[in-house]
This record gives sequence, C-alpha cells and structure tokens, in this order.
Amino acid sequence: MKIAVVILNWNGQKLLEQFLPSVVDNSPQASIYVADNASTDDSVAFVRSHFPTVQIVQNASNSGYAGGYNEALKHIEADIYALVNSDIEVTPNWLKPIIEKFQNEPKTAIIQPKILDYKNKEYFEYAGAAGGFIDRYGYPFCRGRIFETVEKDTHQYDDDAKIFWASGACFFIRKSVFDALHGFDEDFFAHQEEIDLCWRAFNLGHQIQYTSKSVVYHVGGATLQQGNPKKTFLNFRNSLLMLVKNLPKSGLYKILLMRLILDGLAGIQFLLKRKPLHTFAIIKAHFSFYGLFSKNYKKRAQQQFRDYFITKSIIYRYFIRNQKTFEKIFNISLS
Repeated sequence: MKIAVVILNWNGQKLLEQFLPSVVDNSPQASIYVADNASTDDSVAFVRSHFPTVQIVQNASNSGYAGGYNEALKHIEADIYALVNSDIEVTPNWLKPIIEKFQNEPKTAIIQPKILDYKNKEYFEYAGAAGGFIDRYGYPFCRGRIFETVEKDTHQYDDDAKIFWASGACFFIRKSVFDALHGFDEDFFAHQEEIDLCWRAFNLGHQIQYTSKSVVYHVGGATLQQGNPKKTFLNFRNSLLMLVKNLPKSGLYKILLMRLILDGLAGIQFLLKRKPLHTFAIIKAHFSFYGLFSKNYKKRAQQQFRDYFITKSIIYRYFIRNQKTFEKIFNISLS
C-alpha cells in the first residue's frame, strides 16, 4: 500500500522549519510532498535545500485548502493520501496503525488520528480532537471539543470509533474515494470542506473512522487565527452550503430556515460581546450563501441519508442543558 504524506503550504517557511523534520523522521513508509500554493516567501527553496527527499508540487495560485489540494493531488500517485497541515507534529509510528486499518477494513475510506494540542499536550486540539460529528442543523463538534470547551485527554477516547467527519488538519483518504468524489468543493476555499467531503462519502456508503493508536499534535490557527472574522465568514457560509448539498430533501428548507435563525442569534451574541466584525461576517456569509445557493443545489447527490446527526441541537445541549462534553450528549442521545 503506497501512502503519500502531502503538506499544503502557503508562505509557511517557519512552520516547515519547525514541523517538517518530525514528518520526515517518523514517516519511513511514505513518500513526502510539499504542495506549495504559490508562496512568495522562501518556502520552496528551504525545502529543496534542507530536505532533498521531500518532493515539491508547485501550484500556480493560492486557491485555498480545497483548490490547493485538488490541484496538487492530480500530480501524486498513491493508494492513500495523508493530508497534513504544516503546523502538525507527528509521533513515532504514527502511520502504522493507519495503514493497518486501511488494509484490514476495506469499507473504511477516511481516517483521523487523535489530535492533541501542541501548546498544551495534555488537552485535545480544537480542530478535530477525537473525531467529528454534526447536529441536525449542521453545527460541527468533536469528541473532546464542543464549541469552546476543550477536554483534557484522560484516555476517555482511547478507542477506534466510527465518526461522521475527520479533521482536515490530519486527514487520511483512499485515492480511489477522493477521485470518485471529485475532491474537495472549491467553492468552500477553506474551512468545513473536509466535513462536506466526509458527508458525501457517507452518502455513498463509505465509513469514516478515528483511531487513538495514531497521535499527532496540532498548533491550530497558525494560518488563520481562531476568532478571525474571515474565519467566522467562511465557517458560517460553508456550513450553509454543505447543508444545501447534503441534507435529505424532506425537511431541507425547514432546517435551513431554522439554521438561518440560529445564525442570527449568534450574530446578536457577538454584538453583546462587543465583536461587531463577527456579526458583520455572519451577515456577509448569508448574502454570499444566497448568491451560491442555486449553484450548490445542483450539486446534490441522489442519495441523501437521514441519520447523519447524533443529536438534534448541539446548541440546546450545550447552552441550555449545560452539557459540555461529548460523552454526556452522546449517551443522552442514544437513550
């Protein structure tokens, strides 16, 4: 089984200096690539000079996470793609359990390792933690992280488990599945494109898995800081686009209407917290969504499954019922 570790880079020389050595040292089973999104710093020259075994794919422009990977992977042959952020530190033998899982589970199309916080290694990292899920209205959350509550890793998620989405920070996918899905949706540019891809894989009957046997550490926010209004815009807009593409037709517009109302309440909350730029970002996201609605509605697949969520409203569970951890919500949802 041929595996390619592909690191997307845009003006990230300092991150490559810090984190690429761990990938090179701990990935003897893989070919390693840096996919450069038309950087204007010395990233490419640095890699060529210091890591001659690392192959470089140069994209003509910065088309974000989605377009950047779509373009780069056209030039990389492998059975498995490991899409790894440039701010990820990997650990010894991190690839072995992933490879074994793909070999032993032919229905598994996508895998995520345990993602811990590089700055505070006893805690899960915000973007992915121990695997992701969404609620009925498309709000994402993770085992180990719900909204701003990030759990300490007390080995409560030391398992292998089916999940709904895997984090794009460290995302393993079979090439055959990636090609069949035509890659990431480039309308997203960045943020939540991996959730959309996982949802589309789910609609085709593929399984997405988490394994704790592979561990990586993620800085998080190294390219776009948490709390940045641009990130707020992308997250809210892309989440709506994802719903249009993947929700079952029955109830589609009812769920979208409720989601727009909930987004409005989030905008009011930002105002109360004196963060008007984030409120404006949500308004901007909605107008952008309206403009892209027709185009993305046409992308809907024929098969749409209704059992995509494990709790109806993560907002209700978290803010009203005060259930701050995945374990509480998950157990209640199944009872």
